[in-house]
Amino acid sequence: MARLTLALLAVLATNVAAFAAMNTASQQRTPSELSAISRRESFARTAAVVGGVIGGISAASSPALAVVSEETPRVTTRMGGLLERYQDGPRGWSILAPSGWNKFEGEVGAYDVKWQDLVDPRENIKVSSSPVKSSTTSIDALGEVQEIGAKLAAKRDAKLIKAEERITDGILFYKFDFAINDGTHQLLQLCVNKGKVWSLDANTTEKRWAKREEMYDNVLGSFLPKLS
Repeated sequence: MARLTLALLAVLATNVAAFAAMNTASQQRTPSELSAISRRESFARTAAVVGGVIGGISAASSPALAVVSEETPRVTTRMGGLLERYQDGPRGWSILAPSGWNKFEGEVGAYDVKWQDLVDPRENIKVSSSPVKSSTTSIDALGEVQEIGAKLAAKRDAKLIKAEERITDGILFYKFDFAINDGTHQLLQLCVNKGKVWSLDANTTEKRWAKREEMYDNVLGSFLPKLS
């Protein structure tokens, strides 16, 4: 895991002026926990990697690369009860999360909050965050969305299906759709707000993707790293 993190840092560093040193020490795990870690879990840690890169960006060397200008409304549909509003007051964010899924509070270095399907743990949604410099105010400091998506896919043995950007409530979001070669399908969303880079990833199996796609799109579209 540490080697993958360092490799991804090296790739992303080509898009920025400088980056801060990262602590790549891995948390000790039992053999059973190690066996449970897969590529989709490594995707969940992408936010921490991206946060380390952004943390070292010089404001003067970060041109605005976003081309979107029109606001995309925040998703508010609850899909007939499939989704329910969740608000994290202390950390200042809210989301529409799957109703009835198990909810887990943070695992250091992996996520802040996770929702997991009751039957299949491979179906899960995770929110994570990592501090950045106060001078970093937008995710476009990383580079252009298609370029970043392609590099993330290459480092995770995945196919980039789609990479897109939008502005919601004044915040620029990068959204990536990955088909991973281990049979996992994932949506990954990144943004910067309130001095943090925020990552939201939604995972399922490729076989179940068609059934989860609409719900996952709505979950990502509902996330806002501030309270309103």
